[in-house]
Amino acid sequence: MTENFDVFINRFKQRLKSLFHDESNINELSLQRGLPENVWNGIMQMNPLSVAIPKAFGGRGAEVKECLGILSAASYEALPLSLTFGINIALFLEPLAKYGNPEIQAPIFQKFVEEKAMGGLMITEPDYGSDALNMRTSYTETEEGYKIKGVKHWQGLTGMADFWIIAARKSLQENDLARDVEFFVTDNAKPEQKIKVEHYFNNLGLYMIPYGLNTVDVQVPGNQKLQQTSTGIKMMLDILHRSRLQFPGMGMGFIQRMLDEALAHTTKRKVGGQPLIAMDSVRFQLSRIQAAYTLASGMCAHSSNMSGIQYDLAAEGVQANSMKALVTDLMQESAQICVQLAGSSGYKIDHIGGRGIVDSRPFQIFEGSNEMLYTQISEIIVKQMKKSKVSNFSEYLSSFDLTSRVAPMFKKHLDFEMPTVLVQRQTVVLGKIIARLVNLQYVDQMVEKGFRKDLYGNCVKHMHMDIKKLSTDLSDYNNAEPIVDYLEDSLWSQYV
Repeated sequence: MTENFDVFINRFKQRLKSLFHDESNINELSLQRGLPENVWNGIMQMNPLSVAIPKAFGGRGAEVKECLGILSAASYEALPLSLTFGINIALFLEPLAKYGNPEIQAPIFQKFVEEKAMGGLMITEPDYGSDALNMRTSYTETEEGYKIKGVKHWQGLTGMADFWIIAARKSLQENDLARDVEFFVTDNAKPEQKIKVEHYFNNLGLYMIPYGLNTVDVQVPGNQKLQQTSTGIKMMLDILHRSRLQFPGMGMGFIQRMLDEALAHTTKRKVGGQPLIAMDSVRFQLSRIQAAYTLASGMCAHSSNMSGIQYDLAAEGVQANSMKALVTDLMQESAQICVQLAGSSGYKIDHIGGRGIVDSRPFQIFEGSNEMLYTQISEIIVKQMKKSKVSNFSEYLSSFDLTSRVAPMFKKHLDFEMPTVLVQRQTVVLGKIIARLVNLQYVDQMVEKGFRKDLYGNCVKHMHMDIKKLSTDLSDYNNAEPIVDYLEDSLWSQYV
């Protein structure tokens, strides 16, 4: 019988607390590359990745709610640990459960359950980051299966993962490659499938996770190719969207930790005989983190209901991009506020806030930079507006199913005709507005079920402030352009 999840997650939280605060010091561990073996073994003995493995293979059932719970519990203590789990869950275990050949699923899942194996995903290449569809890693069919060759980089768990899912394009005649993308599972324990690590990167933060440059030159059996239901591109979108929809799990625990740390410090710290929290500007900053906590809560609740492996998420770009981009922006803002409120003590790499600034920053970049994701959100909505022949932004959002519940509250800021031509800096701003409304609606839906109205009310106030500023940036945007040859006549000392 599967252990009740509340019992399971509480045991996991207590074990992390003991490992990071009693048996060792998380502040010291966070300055080291990787984790000591005894700490890592202590974590994995709790079998946290079982949440992403189907029950048929000895796991807990791959329920999104449980996956997000593990990610949140981990990120409260250590964001890199949560990302390690996130890579395994969203970028390996769930794709394997959904698209893997039944012949390979059982033995691989067994290694995760019994031997604490790990897995990751290889898409990004040195010359093709976000431009994944033009990747140069290729495959050819052989009598034994498939031969895959290429170069990949910035994969989390480089040199650490036991299994990889690798994206490649079919090699055609005259060095041309097919447009579609296919995915293959590799097993590092087998010499012919081992990925060679050329070198490791000195990543700025996330010290627990190794990143590097990998050379792929492997031979895999035919049954290790993932089985897509339509095209490989749609399968890639389904995988990436599901991953983005689980970012709120990593963001949830992290933002809550920033909030708890900031509240504890400002309640205890006194200035002029008064606690910091008595100051109006401090209370405003605390309410910003609390609004982030509220939005992340709504994201987690909504994601739990719609991002399981039983759903096809290839067309859910607005929801996936809105969650990933906004929650990662909120993570960075929360860390910045936590450090500001902590004063000089926050400006230490072993302070949870200072470390949080560095560790949360790449979340705004990987799996699609936020500017790109906000742009994609705008492009989808503008296209739908043109198709429905509705030009008024407020009118459209008030009828759009993802924003219809909350958009009317913002009519005075959104009551304008959509410009026929938008420059990219405007589309980024437009995407930020839409993402806030989409995610605010998730919270609004929770309030119906009993979520705190005071938290929701404060969150609405902050979204009004944000959207008011953003709508002004949209209509009266800054059109400044960089001057490449700027040095001539710009040396200040000439004008003294």
